[in-house]
Amino acid sequence: MRIITIIPAYNEENAIVHVVNCVKKYSDVMVVDDGSTDETSALAKNTGSKVLKHDKNIGKGAAIKTGLESAIKDDYDLIVLLDGDGQHDPRCIPLLLEGMDGVDLLIGSRFLNMAPQNMPLQRRLSNGITTRLIRFVTGYHITDSQCGFRVISKKAAPFFVDISYNDYVYESEVLCKASENDLVVAESPIQCIYGNEKSYVRARHVVHYMMFTLRLLICKLLRRI
Repeated sequence: MRIITIIPAYNEENAIVHVVNCVKKYSDVMVVDDGSTDETSALAKNTGSKVLKHDKNIGKGAAIKTGLESAIKDDYDLIVLLDGDGQHDPRCIPLLLEGMDGVDLLIGSRFLNMAPQNMPLQRRLSNGITTRLIRFVTGYHITDSQCGFRVISKKAAPFFVDISYNDYVYESEVLCKASENDLVVAESPIQCIYGNEKSYVRARHVVHYMMFTLRLLICKLLRRI
């Protein structure tokens, strides 16, 4: 079975080498540099991993789609998604892969066993609200809709390359797209490490996400009429 881990990254020169070297123990690696202005791409290439680079910063969702298109073309069976800032522990990859039997999309959950330590309060609140909304709209009984640590099957990957969103909304829309196509979604507990990671979420991203959630609610209500 061929497995690859896609690491979307933007200005992660401080963490990318460590992350890639840890992931290489479990799978092939592809770093998708979303228009970094630092040495992220050069450092990733020095590790021997495959590197794709956007000319400018487009968004995390765009980086994931670029990686998925390449992985589909190269005929990988399972595709792991993992952030490049060091929050996700690559040692969890084997546990996630074990949960893929009969599953199309597996989400790493930071909340299945216990609340993550040092997770910023605003993230915990926004994740809780969003996850409840996604559960309502999709019917999936998930606990962590926002986690970027995921595994996607070969069957499911093509459904996620044409999603229109390029920013952080993409990860929520993946769940909606999965529901629309009757894909099997599951969760597996993971641990995350929170430190001094940079946040690239801006006011425009918040507004965009509010519009996305409003659209979800309207569509759900219209289906019930």
